[in-house]
Amino acid sequence: MAKAKDSVTVLAYAKCSTCINALKWLKSHGIEPQVRPIVDEPPTSAELAKWIPASGIGVRKWLNTSGQSYRALGKTKFDAASDAEIARWLTEDGKLVKRPVLVKGSQVLVGFREEAYAELFG
Repeated sequence: MAKAKDSVTVLAYAKCSTCINALKWLKSHGIEPQVRPIVDEPPTSAELAKWIPASGIGVRKWLNTSGQSYRALGKTKFDAASDAEIARWLTEDGKLVKRPVLVKGSQVLVGFREEAYAELFG
């Protein structure tokens, strides 16, 4: 089996409690992901082109609506934006991305729900 398929990457923010909880869950289940700092290395356009469809949720569900970056731009601006604009903004500001983003092969989870992680690694 190809190593890339088995590898797990988590895009996370060190001060994010949800990211911390997700990484603790993974560690407690013997999974050592590659952790990528989402603020320093936000998803690229090419990654989002693959990951958004793989996640099964629309680009607007990728937005961290409780974050400072989102509040600074304002809900009205996001409501008026196209999906392509939102995807571009996600590549420019990692704090706009709902996190953590877990990538395992062709499977992508956005946010942390224990049940979803258990199903993916079960």
